[in-house]
Amino acid sequence: MAEAQNQSQLMQDLLRRMANGQVPDDVFALRKMLDEFAPILNVDPPQVGAVHEGVLLRQIGGARVTADVLVPARPGPYPVLVYLHGGGWVAGSPRTHRKLGLRFAEAGHLVVNVDYRLAPEAPFPAPFDDCVFAVRWAAENAARWGGDARRLAIGGDSAGGNLSAAVAAHLAGDASAPKLRAALLIYGVFDFAAMGKLDDAAAGPQAEAAEKLRDAMIHAYLGSDPARLADPRASPLHAAAKLPPSFLVVGTADPLHAQQTALAAALARAGVPHENVVLEGMPHGFVQYEFLPQALDTIQRMNAFLATHLRV
Repeated sequence: MAEAQNQSQLMQDLLRRMANGQVPDDVFALRKMLDEFAPILNVDPPQVGAVHEGVLLRQIGGARVTADVLVPARPGPYPVLVYLHGGGWVAGSPRTHRKLGLRFAEAGHLVVNVDYRLAPEAPFPAPFDDCVFAVRWAAENAARWGGDARRLAIGGDSAGGNLSAAVAAHLAGDASAPKLRAALLIYGVFDFAAMGKLDDAAAGPQAEAAEKLRDAMIHAYLGSDPARLADPRASPLHAAAKLPPSFLVVGTADPLHAQQTALAAALARAGVPHENVVLEGMPHGFVQYEFLPQALDTIQRMNAFLATHLRV
């Protein structure tokens, strides 16, 4: 208990630093910060049946694309969740999102927590292509750990929310692709063309550094070709009608609040079943901040959503 309280205090101290403008302003500083956050975010993890780290999915361009496979403690067969971590397409890993992945495994999902390639070393469409491959791989290999590929979902946060929506829409147009029955889209980016329009919540002492980091992440991932902004593989808002039933969540203190508003409206127009959750005062990344009661509540709601849509 004392360790958990200490980690909670460390996390709140880091959040205060960010609120005072002490945020990274380039992609490599962001990587360093997420590495610092990882032990704090992952303290006191839930118990599951097994964790298989670094399972090789493929090798491409001299890089290894791997995943951590998280197996529930209960008997299978299990519904399968392909999880795509956040980190602005330039940072993050299954390690930074270990505890969140374990929460889904704790609830009974076989989780494939993907370590896709990152920009700027591997810019668009490399991360997207890795995630498409990971869904196909999961459908073909989940049975090795008791997974039922007929009950397949995708999910991710921030950049992972972007990739999840883009991959789901892309695969929906391929008759040979596995069928995704649900998507978890956690404070994601869905339209790059609108990324220059920060919500009022982004105003304050951290705004200048946040905008500099935002621009660095976008340039690292997409480069300078303006045509990529409207590519549905990058901006899945343009393919919203192809999405499976989707759970959307964001906080009002998140600069990406407007991104979710736009996607929810597009899903409503297209008649796509969805749950649109907007939580007052919650910042970007809050689902991993378990000292906030809204974090575990949101995870429970996501697990309930998956249970509804991944029934046998």
